[in-house]
Amino acid sequence: MAAWLLWLIGAGLLAVGEVMTLDLMLLMLAGGALGGMTVALLGGAAILQIVTFIVVSGVLLALVRPIATKHLTNRTPLQLDGVDTLIGKTAKVTADVDSSGGRIRLGADEWTARSQHGGESFAVGETVRILQVDGATAIVGDALE
Repeated sequence: MAAWLLWLIGAGLLAVGEVMTLDLMLLMLAGGALGGMTVALLGGAAILQIVTFIVVSGVLLALVRPIATKHLTNRTPLQLDGVDTLIGKTAKVTADVDSSGGRIRLGADEWTARSQHGGESFAVGETVRILQVDGATAIVGDALE
C-alpha cells in the first residue's frame, strides 16, 4: 500500500476521532498527517514524512489550536444562544393559554406554552411575550404592546 494512502487514512481516522472528542487536538494531528501525505506524494523518504508530520502537528498545536479554542469558547456575558434568544419575543396564541398549558406560534414554529401566573389566561389570537423557556414550554405573559 502506498505511503501517501496510509497518511490519508490516518488523517481521516484522526478527524473522525476529533468529532468524538471536540478538543481540537486530534484535528491538529490530522493536519500533520496531511503534511506527511504531501511529502509522501512528492517522493520524500519515510523519515522526512515523519519529521514533517511532527513539525506540522507541532506548529498547528502551538499556533492554530489556541486561537481556534479561544474563538470557539470566548463569549461575552451579553451574548445569547439557544432558547435564550426567544426571551422577550412576541408570539400569537393558537390554543388558549393558562397556567396548565396552551399553544403559541412564534414565526413558523408552534410551541407549548403556559402563563406565568396562576390566574392569567390568554385567548386564541392574542399576542403574548415569552418570559422564559422551561424545557420545550414557553412561559408567557402579557405582551404590553
